[in-house]
Amino acid sequence: MDFFEAQAHAKKRTNRLVVLFALAVIGTIAAEYFAAIFLFSAVQDRAHRHHGYYDNSNYETDATPAFSLWQPNVFSGVALGTLVIVGCASLYKWSQMRGGGAVVAESVGGRRIEPNSTDLAERRLLDVVEEMAIASGVPMPAVYVLDDEPAINAFAAGLTTADAVVTVTRGTLDKLTRDELQGVIGHEFSHILNGDMRLNLKLAAILFGILVIGLAGRGILWSLRNVRVRDKNGTGGIALIVVIGLALMIIGYIGYFFGRLIQAAVSREREFLADASSIQFTRNPAGIGGALKKIGGYALGSSLDTHRAAEIGHFFFAQAFTSSFTTIWDTHPPLDQRIRAIDSQWDGKFFVPPEKVDIVHTPFPRRLPAAPVTSASSPPVLRSLGVGGSPFAFRLIGAAAAVASIGTLTADAITGAQNLLDGLPPPLLAAARDPQQAPALIYGLLLNADATVCDQQRSIVATRAGADTIHMLDELAPAIAKVDLEHKLPLVQLASPALRQLPPTALAPFFDTLDQLIHVHGQVDTFEFALQKILRRNLALGQQPSMGQQIFSFEAMAGEINVVLSALAHASSDDEQAATAAFAAGATQLKMLEGKLSLLATGACAAEQLDAALDHLAMAALPIKQRLVTAAAHVVSADGVILIGEAELLRAISASLDVPMPPLSKG
Repeated sequence: MDFFEAQAHAKKRTNRLVVLFALAVIGTIAAEYFAAIFLFSAVQDRAHRHHGYYDNSNYETDATPAFSLWQPNVFSGVALGTLVIVGCASLYKWSQMRGGGAVVAESVGGRRIEPNSTDLAERRLLDVVEEMAIASGVPMPAVYVLDDEPAINAFAAGLTTADAVVTVTRGTLDKLTRDELQGVIGHEFSHILNGDMRLNLKLAAILFGILVIGLAGRGILWSLRNVRVRDKNGTGGIALIVVIGLALMIIGYIGYFFGRLIQAAVSREREFLADASSIQFTRNPAGIGGALKKIGGYALGSSLDTHRAAEIGHFFFAQAFTSSFTTIWDTHPPLDQRIRAIDSQWDGKFFVPPEKVDIVHTPFPRRLPAAPVTSASSPPVLRSLGVGGSPFAFRLIGAAAAVASIGTLTADAITGAQNLLDGLPPPLLAAARDPQQAPALIYGLLLNADATVCDQQRSIVATRAGADTIHMLDELAPAIAKVDLEHKLPLVQLASPALRQLPPTALAPFFDTLDQLIHVHGQVDTFEFALQKILRRNLALGQQPSMGQQIFSFEAMAGEINVVLSALAHASSDDEQAATAAFAAGATQLKMLEGKLSLLATGACAAEQLDAALDHLAMAALPIKQRLVTAAAHVVSADGVILIGEAELLRAISASLDVPMPPLSKG
């Protein structure tokens, strides 16, 4: 299953969830309706008997009013009230979660791990997440730890890949080996790549909407705890309120019961797939298998102390709470089933902990030495990333392979990411992970090879960012000069978590400085455009995840698609004939727009027009994005090779569409 199939499958699961939710609400309305007509009938009968007792001369009052099972007015009131309450509650919870994965992590007590942390256990976790982010092309997620949870568990949460977070418990940090930790994180990356995160958030919002009816009933009963009845006339009214509150609580919790069943059913089916994906990513069944065996061996297992474990239980790597109804509420398959699916020869024995007391940890060494910063006396001189590229700058890879790599995470890619991280100069890694140094690193990656232009850029940095930033930039310059062209965007990717920690008021000046650095020489090359676009997209979504409307019409997007393909065609070659051929290779992949696409002049598809087109295309539905990325890959590979500049531009376009494309490998 490729990325687009996985996303489509996630959407189908969401549609099914909506249907199940609707059935649960209909059942709740039916239960409330019958409770209401029973209550009204009882009240009416009581009023009739009371009136007849005082007025025996009226024989008509002795006749019991006719009882009707179908009362449209009552049904309308109950249905409308239920829909309003459930809908408003679900929307309220959804609005809370629009802040993205960080909101979920912090709601359960998560502490954000600083990107430049030197705690050995935290550094190991960050390294594993960095490797998988680079290998998959996913923006580097923020990483959280639940310090007060000694059990072994983890989860990924977010609305998009740009605001995703990965959260682990303290037990996961302390008790798992690196291979086991990698298996767990691989499982969570499967949820990120398969579109499960948004489904999880929707499910949590829906469950709250159903539960709120029961909470309303419980609130009514709780409000009466100190009420004192002073006369007999008030007894009937209090009794009626008690009955109403009790009925709402019972009916609400019945709906919640079935809502939790939906939660369990939706969650369980995805866990086997995520386990299998983790093995595919790491080629190491012993990693995730060992983590599951340790969960079975430790007394605390994967159970969390937080009272919110049940509410978001479907987010977690393993069962996070003890079900009150045997296993029917369990959000995960039994451990033995998951382990046997990984290791058919398993002997049934779980891990035997070395400690007798589960919550006693064996700590890792607490600190790593800080990475040294190399100093230099002269400003950096970088090679310009031209679109034409040098002979060393091309990659022999076809369009099909480029598209097939989208949303994938392979063991070879992880190994490549590990080698990349090991090969990067330590000062640059330290700078990418430090919120204070990360802006200087980004500025340094943009410095031009021309000494005159470089001096102008340094002057801009000194004026806008200050002397401290220009000093850091000069110290990083020698290391930046050693970075290969193809490793610069991964460095930008690594710096994203640190840049996300900039206050909102600092983001606008940061991007203004970037814009001035890029345009100081009067042109924008592919790397500069890719860097700025990826950072704007990731940091903007990380601050405020976008949940705008979707556009499903190819024709409505024809103009923007034309701009993208034309920009790629001109970037692939300065020769007009070759650019025309490249554009045609991409346009043939869009049969639904046949005759409506034509190669634009370079001035009509420059950086500014391309930027605006991509912003609009971000609202396109998944099928449009799929066909566009396929067409774009055919444009850049039309001549049989993909230059580094073309590859980075293709990745920037994919990132703008929330389509994670990993670094392209040589064919």
